[in-house]
Amino acid sequence: MIRRCFVLVPALLLALVVAIPGGLAIAAPLQTLQDEHPRDNAANRGLSPGHLFQPSALRVESLRGQILPRDYTTLATELPARILQISVSEGGRFKAGDILVRLDCSLQQAQLQKARAARAAAEKIASVNAKLAEMKSMGNLEVATSVAEAAKAQAEESLWNATVSKCLLAAPFSGRVAEQKAREHQYLQAGQPILEILDDSRLEVEFIAPSSWLAWIKPGLGFVLHGDETERDHAAQVLRIGARVDPVSQSIKITGKFVGNTEGLLAGMSGRVVLDRPVKTVPSPANPTVP
Repeated sequence: MIRRCFVLVPALLLALVVAIPGGLAIAAPLQTLQDEHPRDNAANRGLSPGHLFQPSALRVESLRGQILPRDYTTLATELPARILQISVSEGGRFKAGDILVRLDCSLQQAQLQKARAARAAAEKIASVNAKLAEMKSMGNLEVATSVAEAAKAQAEESLWNATVSKCLLAAPFSGRVAEQKAREHQYLQAGQPILEILDDSRLEVEFIAPSSWLAWIKPGLGFVLHGDETERDHAAQVLRIGARVDPVSQSIKITGKFVGNTEGLLAGMSGRVVLDRPVKTVPSPANPTVP
């Protein structure tokens, strides 16, 4: 009896050793099969198989964009003159109508005074000739000539008035000085630039998009500009679309406006424009077949 027990115990141990690796070998392919067919796993978890295969309704697109001011210009002199004063330095702020540059127009002002005196004398002569004509002491030709001379003197005065008015350069809008291209006491020729100014209260963002996007990008579409300098996201929306497509690059210019606060943004900054592009969704079958 004892000898039979000694024989049975090794047999049982040998059976366990053989059974355990076999069980592991069988379990591994089962786990692999479950991994290869996640839809079966989803069904076991109570999820519909279509939940895993439902295509997204939006696709994220990314492009480079640049911040630009809506209003900007270069103030230049229309007269050959010397700069007397520049009231705002680079980076300084100003309001619409402020005098930014004063030119030395002593010669032009002297010409204006001369024209005013000539106009006053011509008008006096024309008035006297008109009275003499009423008394039959002056002919009609002389009267007409004096009236024409008075009109000529008036036009000359208006010309110098317009010239002197160009000695003061006023701001066409509120904003800041981006660059000062000339200095006080510097003599300038006509057309030479003095100040570059811009309105930083109305900034826009521009980017170049593929022309194929015209099928879905429209004014009012929202997007985000992630600023390189600010390291923040700034909400914006499409304002207008370019008038023509570049036939070589098959691209088009898109202009957007910022929505909300633009504090910290400056003209010339750039960043990454992120848009959500809608895509067509294909409904998944109700009962997909496991391959």
